Amino acid sequence: MKDKPDNLNVISEDLKNNSLRHLYLLFGQEDYLIRQNKDKLLKGLISDGDTLNYSHFEGKDIQVSEIIGIAETLPFLSERRVILIEDSGFFKNKCDELTDYVASVPDYLYMIFVEDQVDKRSRLYKRVNENGRALEFTMPDEATLLKWIGSFLSKNHKSISPKNASVFLSRTGSDMGNIRNELDKLIGYTGGRSTVTLADIDAVCTVRIENKIFVMIQAVTENDQQKALDLYADLLFLKEAPLKILALMAKQFNQILFAKKMDRSGRSVKETAAALKLQDYVVRKLLACSRKYNVRQLEMIVSDYVKTEEAVKTGRISDRLAVELMIIKYSSAKNSRA
Repeated sequence: MKDKPDNLNVISEDLKNNSLRHLYLLFGQEDYLIRQNKDKLLKGLISDGDTLNYSHFEGKDIQVSEIIGIAETLPFLSERRVILIEDSGFFKNKCDELTDYVASVPDYLYMIFVEDQVDKRSRLYKRVNENGRALEFTMPDEATLLKWIGSFLSKNHKSISPKNASVFLSRTGSDMGNIRNELDKLIGYTGGRSTVTLADIDAVCTVRIENKIFVMIQAVTENDQQKALDLYADLLFLKEAPLKILALMAKQFNQILFAKKMDRSGRSVKETAAALKLQDYVVRKLLACSRKYNVRQLEMIVSDYVKTEEAVKTGRISDRLAVELMIIKYSSAKNSRA
């Protein structure tokens, strides 16, 4: 299971089978899974209230000599000493002293590394991967998320239809922390009822601003000017900053352009999703929008957004009016695509 994209159950199995490794590296794009597995390890390794045998280091200024000094200290009234090291940069920058040390750690020592960025070519990465667990947590695909949603609800004595689960996922986005929060809201809202309905989702689930803006972009691409303007008015009513809306619109048109180019070069939806760090179903929506345009038109739109953002930041136009003008310009029939 080392260095594979699906590492969802590795640590749970290690704990269950009492086969914990002395070295763990947790990294990747999915923060929720990293936090969840870090907490599982700490709970499994540290006795309640034991602060004498647990040390936590965080940041880029960690002294390796201090880590090794603590690592070489025998645990006090315990079988284990646990060291957690987060966001150190050790797996991107050369760190020979620590690399040599983890080649053979004491039997009592357990080291957990949590990193944002990792160079898999580094000696330290290879050493941890050889002697322990280097676990990468990537964003699960749509099928995995839908299965997880169903499983989570089932554990709480709830069920949801595949269709409604897909609607729920389209509202929440792919961030597992956000999905978990919305599931908790649904479970509380439904009370004693066992089935989660579309009405329940409509009643309690918060649509993320990125999703709302994408719906607005879809209306623009379909020349539904009134719908796009109404959605913009809704965002303003919710106190969303116009400049933030403009930036997210620009970002999403950039993604549409990228998806278009990837599609034209013969790349698959999965390849595009991996490159954009998005879910497959999101890429399919981007591609649907991209088919309304050719590449040159999309490049012109992206360039126009850059110029408009600059005009707002230099005070030549108000942020609120800038968004409205962009919506009107690109939802107009005369700007329809080839």
